[in-house]
Amino acid sequence: MADFDMIIRNGTVVDGTGMPKFRGDIGIRNGKIAAVDGLRAATADREIDAEGLVVAPGFIDCHTHYDAQIFWDPYCTISGWHGVTSVVIGNCGFGFAPCRPEDRDRVMLSMTRNEQISLESMQEGMPWDWVTFPDFLDSVDRTPKGVNVLTYAPLSPFIIWAMGSYAEAKKRRPNAGELAKICDLLDEAMAAGACGWSVQRMGEHSIQPDFDGTPMVTDIMTDEEGYAFAEVLRRRGEGMIQETYAPSGDKMSEDFFGLAEVQKWVEELAEISGRPILHNVLLAIDGLPEVHRAAMKWLADCHDRGLQIYGHADTVRNWQQFNFLTWNGFDIAPAWKSALMGSPEERLANLRDPEIRAKMMADRPWLTSLEGIGYKFERIDVIGSGGTAELEKYVGRNLGSIAQEQDKDPLEVMLDLAVASELKVELRSPVVHTPNADYCAELLRTVKVIPGISDGGAHMKYFVSGGYSTDMLTWLVRDTGKLSLEEAHHMLSALPARISGFKDRGTLVEGMAADIVVYDLDALKQVPDGLFETVQDLPGGDWRRIRRAEGYRYTIVNGEVTFEDGVTTNATPGKLLRNGRAA
Repeated sequence: MADFDMIIRNGTVVDGTGMPKFRGDIGIRNGKIAAVDGLRAATADREIDAEGLVVAPGFIDCHTHYDAQIFWDPYCTISGWHGVTSVVIGNCGFGFAPCRPEDRDRVMLSMTRNEQISLESMQEGMPWDWVTFPDFLDSVDRTPKGVNVLTYAPLSPFIIWAMGSYAEAKKRRPNAGELAKICDLLDEAMAAGACGWSVQRMGEHSIQPDFDGTPMVTDIMTDEEGYAFAEVLRRRGEGMIQETYAPSGDKMSEDFFGLAEVQKWVEELAEISGRPILHNVLLAIDGLPEVHRAAMKWLADCHDRGLQIYGHADTVRNWQQFNFLTWNGFDIAPAWKSALMGSPEERLANLRDPEIRAKMMADRPWLTSLEGIGYKFERIDVIGSGGTAELEKYVGRNLGSIAQEQDKDPLEVMLDLAVASELKVELRSPVVHTPNADYCAELLRTVKVIPGISDGGAHMKYFVSGGYSTDMLTWLVRDTGKLSLEEAHHMLSALPARISGFKDRGTLVEGMAADIVVYDLDALKQVPDGLFETVQDLPGGDWRRIRRAEGYRYTIVNGEVTFEDGVTTNATPGKLLRNGRAA
């Protein structure tokens, strides 16, 4: 009988603790790391030769929206393709439980705009064999999984349940009795295995609205509601809070991404709960060092006062790739949001209406801060004519050059192209928020900020951030040398595990779960390069944008290989992690 189920030999082990890398072997038994080194004479049922390869903890993706996708995609791709072995769902207060049967379609509709999954795909792909939140966890537990899953208690469905219906929750705030009921539901959720609660609070003009353009249920919640929910965690002495907060609900500004108005509420949540808070979202923007340095100062001050406030930074170099059939990337601007509601026919009619067009252009000031963080409208490229022959001459050009030729605003040109192609013209933005390698490294080295943000399972028709781990290792480690492997793997695994409440994952030390990636750093890359791939792999034939990875030789979850050279083995060893640990 072999000593181990698996031995990974001769690899460069980066164990996630921050200690220096070393050449060594890892022995796996019963899904756990059973030995590190001292294995020269040991035997195993399977041996992996990791000569010339990095062996590191599997990545922990803390910000995903795979709440629906987990039921039809056991590997939670995009994330699973990029070395992620554990995901956290239920972010931003979005979720599907608790939910009365009569509210199911309405709850799914609320995800169709911001997550861009069709209602039909969710109806076909989700089993809906739950009503309560504990029922939902049981359903996820039963579902075959290629990754581990930890979940927040997302506040929106809890508020809807306590107030009796979705319609009622959209009309008013909960009264005292309903607030007490929500707190009871959160207690129940924590007892069943939630890692804490999550909320999106982005005001009346939320950039991530409901399907009809109105704010999500939690967008206009009060300070006091948050304090009541924080008390639940204080009483229990466990859990954490994930918040996406832009309290002004006004024109986007640098503060939208982090600081001046959020500090009081977030600090009060940390003070009352006594628990970690994960604040979304921080940026390290080229040319604007004051943005991330103000965040660093705030986080350091909070920790000096004993407040466990951490940041989640959008460090990935990414863009938007879209057409006007589905795009909603400018939802922060009221006139743009209104014009791009409804069916393609309704959208096209709106864009042909001179009065609506005039309102959209008048709303341009709402979008100026996007330009300030690198989303330069003149640099949006035309990458496809949408089958319209007269637009072929513009393919390969950017809106700025066309606008100069026509003496128009680049956004006017964009709308002209959309109308001329019946919304099918394909566009690609520049890299959003222009991240700076030095600034990203400076921010992440505080050890109070985790990288990302994945948003896996959301925005899937124009945005792909699930490859953040690959981008970080190639850009910040290999290509620029701004971070060491030891630093990067601590940030990608151990730190998110600690903040989110994973109990036995994130490092390669004896006794920890055997969640491991084995990869060739020199060969690592995202594919395709320069554009996203479009695939029709959602239930019912719906489509999404994707980027796969090359260079990951093996991904191992709970001691079983789930991917080999980028190809799934069809193994589903993933587990539901109740309160951060497998049952």
